[in-house]
Amino acid sequence: MDYSTQMHADWTLVIDGIDFGEGPRWHDGRLWFSDFYQQTISSVEIHPDGSGTRHVELEHDGRPSGLGWLPDGRLLFVSMLDRKIMRREADGTVVVHADLSEVANGHVNDMVVSSEGVAYVGNFGFDFEGGENVEATTMAIVRPDGSVTADDHPLLFPNGAVLTHSERTLIVGETFGGQYTAFTIDHDGSLTEPRIWAAVDGTAPDGCTLDDEEGIWFADAVGQQIVRVVGSGDIDDLSTTHIGTPNNTYACMLGGDDEQTLFILTADDASPDKVAGTASGAIYSTRVEVRHAGRP
Repeated sequence: MDYSTQMHADWTLVIDGIDFGEGPRWHDGRLWFSDFYQQTISSVEIHPDGSGTRHVELEHDGRPSGLGWLPDGRLLFVSMLDRKIMRREADGTVVVHADLSEVANGHVNDMVVSSEGVAYVGNFGFDFEGGENVEATTMAIVRPDGSVTADDHPLLFPNGAVLTHSERTLIVGETFGGQYTAFTIDHDGSLTEPRIWAAVDGTAPDGCTLDDEEGIWFADAVGQQIVRVVGSGDIDDLSTTHIGTPNNTYACMLGGDDEQTLFILTADDASPDKVAGTASGAIYSTRVEVRHAGRP
């Protein structure tokens, strides 16, 4: 039985002026995010009243997306269009960390990076913007040295993903599969034991974040809402919480000083034809009861 709850949230505007925000991460006391169509990666300094000041950290022409950091603090980010993971060195130069063109069947998108620097990266699986039919794809595994392997379990647009606190479990949202799939992480970083963690029929799971009760907050790309799901693989015992959002919401992150602020990234649409150059997107926040856990 799905124990579903509808809730209301008081949303605070953090910043606006975004085209399409993606990959929010709380890192070193700031909220970081990518903007697909402004082709930037920014950090946001959060003020006591909940508003923020945006600092552009770098610009990249390949449509930046998912973010993460290596153990030594170097930034990793997805370059969607050329299907690469880029790395910003300590001196600020940007180099190729890994090339995923041999394993990704569509634009590379979101990514979660472990504390040891292993990156788990999803991709569309087909030419979504070109109107191709939906096809399954797999997760890419990028080791800290940049070597790439592909898992063999088929997923329908693997998108936002989290690592549990122990970093022994990866949970991936399938945007076109309407579910979350969990994997056990082996000692070498490879993925084993794929299983359904939660079925979320009627939604399109996008960017997500994990809390300390192993609840996943996810942006529903088709529902103008944020959803918290607590899964176990038992589809007869599923708990979901739904909160309406000020606009279409495509990504979220728990952060703030006590890690109990839920940030959401909104936009009028996901299509570059509709939002590129409009600066109509925004970041909002609200307070929640359970703090962040795991990664990102």
